Amino acid sequence: MGFFVKGLSAEPYMHLYGLSDKALAEQGVKRYVADASPGFPDRIEMREAEPGERLLLLNYVSQPKNTPYRASHAIFILEGAKETYEGINKVPPVMFTRLLSLRAFDVEGMMVDAGLAKGKDIEATIERFFKNDQISCIHAHNALRGCYSGKIDRR
Repeated sequence: MGFFVKGLSAEPYMHLYGLSDKALAEQGVKRYVADASPGFPDRIEMREAEPGERLLLLNYVSQPKNTPYRASHAIFILEGAKETYEGINKVPPVMFTRLLSLRAFDVEGMMVDAGLAKGKDIEATIERFFKNDQISCIHAHNALRGCYSGKIDRR
């Protein structure tokens, strides 16, 4: 059984690239300059920003279905990112190195299972979840700060 991890599309955020800090703040967005790596995980290219790279911190609706599990939280996107990460049967390093809260959802947007995992345990948890035919996707969140990390689909 395989899985697929895809970063976010850059298109919905490109209008934010290059805006002034004031214009960003008016939209609830804050610019950061990475001062360490790791520490600033980009959700488009699914990689750690390098020191000196600029990122935008904004709210992202990760689970949009009208259920009690509708969810949004903060994410970083690399300012200027264009290439969406796509990985088959591979957890990207930006996720692999963090303790993740993995939340398994059915097609209706209801949570069916959940767990914590890091490193190689992430893939084992994904495999365990996808053995359940009710589970259509898994959402990964950084366990410590709760930020959305990515979506994992069946392949």
